[in-house]
Amino acid sequence: MQFVYIDESGTGDELIAVMVGVIADSYRMRLTKEHWSNLLSDLSEIIGRDIDEIHTRDFYSGNSPWRDLNGPQRSEIITKIFNWLRERKHSIVYTAVDKTKFYEEINDEEKYNDISTIWRFMAFHITLSLQKRFQGAIKGKKDRKVNSKGSCVLIFDNEHREESRFTELILNSPDWSDSYYQKKEKQQKLNQIIDVPHVVDSKQVGLIQLADFICFFVRKHIKLQMGIVEPAYRNEVEKVESWTELILNHSIPKNNIFMSRGRCDCAELFYKYAPETLK
Repeated sequence: MQFVYIDESGTGDELIAVMVGVIADSYRMRLTKEHWSNLLSDLSEIIGRDIDEIHTRDFYSGNSPWRDLNGPQRSEIITKIFNWLRERKHSIVYTAVDKTKFYEEINDEEKYNDISTIWRFMAFHITLSLQKRFQGAIKGKKDRKVNSKGSCVLIFDNEHREESRFTELILNSPDWSDSYYQKKEKQQKLNQIIDVPHVVDSKQVGLIQLADFICFFVRKHIKLQMGIVEPAYRNEVEKVESWTELILNHSIPKNNIFMSRGRCDCAELFYKYAPETLK
């Protein structure tokens, strides 16, 4: 069983929105939680005050409580956190949306009523990507049976405004989404997704904080590559690119997310609104 801790960034007035899920095997969860608490304790010791949550924007900018750390020190901590992810062998799933294009064209999509908000659009794409990935993990058996018990529990940061509509979308996924994971005739819809999505407080769940941390750097990378923002310091483009490479190296296969060819209409929908730099 996989627990997928999901957070988003850029759903306000920003031009790019990103959503990331950190995928953790259930048998490693207790140790992972302990290690995350230890990491926060290490960071608390470095800055000389207790922290129970990393607010990535404040951290990256050196705002309180990080104001006493210089750029190289914060850079070292960023690398340490991504190495923490690598050492524990957690993988990620991600998606992103060019919001200008989305808002200009989404009303004309036949599928608009099902995925009309940025949040729901990204969350459904994450769900379909996970379904395809973990369904694919068991393909190749002679009888081609698909595991009916499911593999993934979806855990989102506080998004109560979307919870009811998204739960309905998962429980009654539209027929147009079946082609994304090549649903078989007798296969239940989204059968790799266990139960309904869960919503939690990020202060209490460390891997939600990690998902937020990853979101920030993926979005920063996209904005720098697209020229939406100028580099804030020398070598920022190269540094952010190296961190993003560390992230994407731990992603589920890209052909589960943004297929470069052979896309069905459903996959084309998510590909169409993705920033070019991720395709």
